[in-house]
Amino acid sequence: MVGELSYSSSGDRSARAGNPTSNGSAMRGRHAVILGGAGFLGLHLASRLRRDGARVTVVDNLSTAPRDGIDSLSKQLGIRFIEANISDGIPVDDADVSFVLHFASAASPIDYARYPIETLRVGSIGTENALELARRSGAKFMFASTSEVYGDPLVTPQHEGYWGNVNSVGPRSVYDEAKRYGEAITMAYHREFGMDVKLPRIFNTFGPGMRAEDGRAVPAFMTAALSGHPLPVHGDGSQTRSLCYVDDLVEGLLRMLLSDHIGPMNIGNPAETSIRELADLIIAITGSTSDIESRPRPIDDPEVRVPDITLASERLDWWPQVTMKDGLVRTIDWFEQFAFKGESALQAEVGLIA
Repeated sequence: MVGELSYSSSGDRSARAGNPTSNGSAMRGRHAVILGGAGFLGLHLASRLRRDGARVTVVDNLSTAPRDGIDSLSKQLGIRFIEANISDGIPVDDADVSFVLHFASAASPIDYARYPIETLRVGSIGTENALELARRSGAKFMFASTSEVYGDPLVTPQHEGYWGNVNSVGPRSVYDEAKRYGEAITMAYHREFGMDVKLPRIFNTFGPGMRAEDGRAVPAFMTAALSGHPLPVHGDGSQTRSLCYVDDLVEGLLRMLLSDHIGPMNIGNPAETSIRELADLIIAITGSTSDIESRPRPIDDPEVRVPDITLASERLDWWPQVTMKDGLVRTIDWFEQFAFKGESALQAEVGLIA
């Protein structure tokens, strides 16, 4: 079933590849605290860690995630959930924490436009609070950075040594600069206190469990195609993106977490596609009769976004296994089954993996 694929297929794949986390031995019995763990990536990560034998605590203020998703996952997998805003403090006992994974932030342009100050605070104050928890507990720390630190890049594909082309005062800057600051303070704690830190730069990721109203291209196009509405393409759709299936992304993150590499390190799929090609492919897969509707390009919308993953390939022996088309088929199948039946998408997802 699609729900099962979204959470367990990467583990099966990685076992064949000799991945150190595939048998769960590296995680078994260890305590992982996932900040922002009720969101799309957080739930997938929490589920994978739990299946690898880790004890998992999720801290989230639910500002951009529905409660029923994490509530259901908590009941079925024994994940502890604490509702809290990490910018105000993290109510977790630091005596027994092995990993602090900071994924807390609005990530969709719609969400960080709605919560600009909160996005800046969670990237600054929230990151410092997270680092302090990891420092007190002696835990490994991972800060979920983003390809947005490259801005509207003048170099493609983007490699980790590229410093970016970012508008520090534009509407997207609340997210871009929060992540750039998060990287800076993470490295400052590493240098000052010798902390074991990880800085993955996550590129566009998709899969089952995305919110239909997320606003990003994949869920927006799927929602439109499945409901017979025009697909909203910004401009002529010639701008390019790369899309990584969520199972592959989680696999890369866990390999990095257990490696000796600090980062930054790009984690994403280097297969590049235009937004128009993506829209056409989703129409074809769904068999929809929807048209394409051109809309104005947002301010500072990047022209290209594709990672150079040479570093991850060489240091982690990692490469995405799921093609964009296969991932879209799985995700569309999931959307058709659950996202349009009046159920909570995330709750339905959790129900499939019991």
